[in-house]
Amino acid sequence: MNFKEIFLVLAISVAITITNAEYVSYDQYKVYKIVPSSDTEVQILLDVQKSNQYLFWSDIVAKNSDVRIMVAPAKQVEFEKYFESVNIPMRVVIEDVQKLINEQLQRPATRSAKYEWNYYLSLNEIYAWIDQVVEEHADVATAVTIGNSVEGRPIRGIKIDFKKQVNPIIGMIEGGIHAREWISPATVTYIINEFLTSSDPEVRFMAENIVWHIFPVVNPDGYAYTFSDNRMWRKNRSRFNHTSCAIYGLSDDISNGIDLNRNFGYVWMSIGASDIPCAETFAGHVEFSEPESRAIANYVNTIKNEGRMMYYFAFHSYSQMVLVPYSHVAGANVLEAPNYADMFEIAVRGMDKLKAKHGTEYEVGTSAEILYPVSGSSFDWVKGVAEIPIVYLFELRDVGEFGFLLPPARIIPNNQEIMAGLIEMEKVTRGLGYYDIVSGGERAVASFVLFVLALVAAM
Repeated sequence: MNFKEIFLVLAISVAITITNAEYVSYDQYKVYKIVPSSDTEVQILLDVQKSNQYLFWSDIVAKNSDVRIMVAPAKQVEFEKYFESVNIPMRVVIEDVQKLINEQLQRPATRSAKYEWNYYLSLNEIYAWIDQVVEEHADVATAVTIGNSVEGRPIRGIKIDFKKQVNPIIGMIEGGIHAREWISPATVTYIINEFLTSSDPEVRFMAENIVWHIFPVVNPDGYAYTFSDNRMWRKNRSRFNHTSCAIYGLSDDISNGIDLNRNFGYVWMSIGASDIPCAETFAGHVEFSEPESRAIANYVNTIKNEGRMMYYFAFHSYSQMVLVPYSHVAGANVLEAPNYADMFEIAVRGMDKLKAKHGTEYEVGTSAEILYPVSGSSFDWVKGVAEIPIVYLFELRDVGEFGFLLPPARIIPNNQEIMAGLIEMEKVTRGLGYYDIVSGGERAVASFVLFVLALVAAM
């Protein structure tokens, strides 16, 4: 069976699954945009957010920030009247969420035997694509499974190793930790393809001189659930904390799941996470409670002993940002990350190249500074505990026009500019001398020693 035939069978399977499942419809759900202009308005929005009765697409709630809130048809009149009563302006930016979902699910009438990033793949299709890619590039690509999800699905990815070096430079890429962020796996699979097939000499250098471990979907249960049951699902599918969500006017199903990007054991549950199972940011009853987060952490600890692990990139959506560790700090406290200045410079220069591709603007900083404070995230754990030097979380396109429902036509432009940014970030990292030093911590110590020596010489 060729790849085109595999895709056809899987597409039919997905269609049957969706038809037979109890699919959550977002017909006539609206998304509202509110921009708070005072501390009072911010507090009102925060109180509304804590009620858990509406789905905040924007976790950041700050003065002059763009807050987008999805509201069910039955709650829209109440929602609008409330904000009119407190004199906070709002406007509808998406009239019908389900209409956008339906458009996202559309596929070309005719498709080539190879995936061309003009539609979104289901989980089974991604795994079939991984198998096909490994078969076609067996000399350099190996299929990897790092563990199983809470429902028993494998967490699968690819290892790319061209030179089979001793003590190589290593990078790891994570996608799909938040289920509804479909552009993330679509970006990560594109990166895999570029590393294996691109003829661009800069891509070739990045692909061939670093051993890459790349995982398009580290939350397979949640991602599968967005195709079969609920397109807007964010968390994994753990049922350990199942409870009633009637007090919030929500389905009890929302309590089934942990936000995996709040479940890692680094400043866990200190800020930007919830202990309420019905909340989207529920961090679990204990750090590393979930098999998915444990699998990622265990794998990082394994591969970092196989060479010089240099990179960890996590891909999310949406906001067009590059977040630098740590996510709970701002101001002078950003220096808690010993090489923050280098990471900031690397990201800024990378985003300059990204912008040159299609004119897209990305902001750079810690999450607490430019998005919202977070604790227990995967990339913060990788930096703070595993001590990997160059670590980022990318918030991909867009800034709210479509949000989580980015149209398929925008997949390729998004991916092209991300590759341009990554290439430049690798060049800057190399130029700063990181490949010559085992860890960012050692580089910070070396920089301090040079600084002291310079002071002594000047005496």
